[in-house]
Amino acid sequence: METFTESRDFEENPHFAEQRKRSLQSLDLSTIDPPVVDIVVDFAKLQYCFTLQICSGHFLYEGQTNRFNFDPLPVNRGIQEVEYRIAYIALCIADTKQGRVLFDELGKVPSIDPEYIQFGSADWFWERQVNSYALQVEPKRLMFQDSIRVDYQEALHIENVRNDFFTAIRKLLLNRVGGDGSG
Repeated sequence: METFTESRDFEENPHFAEQRKRSLQSLDLSTIDPPVVDIVVDFAKLQYCFTLQICSGHFLYEGQTNRFNFDPLPVNRGIQEVEYRIAYIALCIADTKQGRVLFDELGKVPSIDPEYIQFGSADWFWERQVNSYALQVEPKRLMFQDSIRVDYQEALHIENVRNDFFTAIRKLLLNRVGGDGSG
């Protein structure tokens, strides 16, 4: 995300409930990358947030040009360079006790691999929706780009980090939606 920044402080948003309702009413699950639909569905169960956008991340390389490909990277068949379209999730969080706890939990996700996962805000989202935050899987040195080119070995690392990232998000959601009553 070219406009990615450090996470901003919460602002007052008296229209959060109305914005969340509109967002959920317009949600079309068929437009979401199938590997991450469950994440959007589970975030929708939380009254103190709603998703804005999500992408599962895509890898393109010689012989694989489908920009919506969800297959894992193949065992190296002489692949030298891979185009990676970033995996990310952007969401709006209410300035409530539960929202701030979620914010703190999301802020810990980069600890999986701080050189490849960032948590913050993106000007593009914030201008449209205050209190919006993004988590993205991207080499830190290229964190302001939506699409990058890396060598095959780094692409494999990114793929593993991306998989761990979504596993962590699912675990976080399981704890919030699944049983502690905070959903």
